[in-house]
Amino acid sequence: MLENRPKNLRVEYGKQLVELGKKYSNIIVLEGDLKESTQSIQFQGSFPDRFYDMGIAEQNMVGVAAGLARCGKVPVVHSFASFISMKACEQVRTNIAFQKLNVKLVVSHAGVSAGSAGTTHHAIEDIAIMRSMPNMTVMVPGDAVDVKYCITEALRINGPVYIRISASDAIDVILSKSYPTYKQSYLINDGSDIALITTGITLSIGQDLTKMLSNQFGIKVKHLHFSTIKPINQDVIVECAKNVKWMFTIEEHNVIGGLGSAVAEISSEIGNAKLHRFGINDHYCSPPGTQQYILEKEGLSVDSLQMEIKRLLSE
Repeated sequence: MLENRPKNLRVEYGKQLVELGKKYSNIIVLEGDLKESTQSIQFQGSFPDRFYDMGIAEQNMVGVAAGLARCGKVPVVHSFASFISMKACEQVRTNIAFQKLNVKLVVSHAGVSAGSAGTTHHAIEDIAIMRSMPNMTVMVPGDAVDVKYCITEALRINGPVYIRISASDAIDVILSKSYPTYKQSYLINDGSDIALITTGITLSIGQDLTKMLSNQFGIKVKHLHFSTIKPINQDVIVECAKNVKWMFTIEEHNVIGGLGSAVAEISSEIGNAKLHRFGINDHYCSPPGTQQYILEKEGLSVDSLQMEIKRLLSE
């Protein structure tokens, strides 16, 4: 059996984009002067006539994408998460989301994965921003399999999609060869005591945490992973809220407006399970450091999470 080695999510995305470029001749790739970082460079190598580096001008790039979509092309826009969600926010809202144009926004260095680049490059608000825009689909893949699934599904959706990719390496947790529809979620582990609900790179954190809570404390953990934050699978959350006592969301994002808020909006109407949101606690992460350092500092390591969950369960 081959060892399940960590894979670079951006590299795997670049590979899949090339494969999809062979299938869809109307894909046009736009880049904001970061092609090595986003790995759109792989598409440039295979389809140079369908690749345009727009420079450090994200607002203009989004406007060009809107025009291409109006002409029947499928533009795939690349930059860092913080740049597209904030520097080009008005253009995304007015030019793309409002008109429901078929533009795919694929962003890298999501969450705090830009690490030591600091607060300007951290994206802890982007899910909240994009999730609040009508017509926008929001996807947050957690491993290489999930990355391939998200971009493949995004190109089947006729409308704007925001795909948030971490600048990380990750071991494949999702081993299924068949992808669910984009509105569905993954059941990574089934249990009846508590539920861990993850998105993005917290997928592997949730898997490790499930094993620790089960092996050390005998807690039966249901682990649900959501690749799609909007539209989120409401039925799964409602069922979960009815059948477990505690739900814990884990995300590399502000606790306000992201996965935790999406789950809270649904589960609050049920009024059964208690909910606790783990994430960035509504502050900017300072001082800068590696992604792992920041996650540990924010209490998002497996050890910190299990201690806090045990404390909450004992209350």
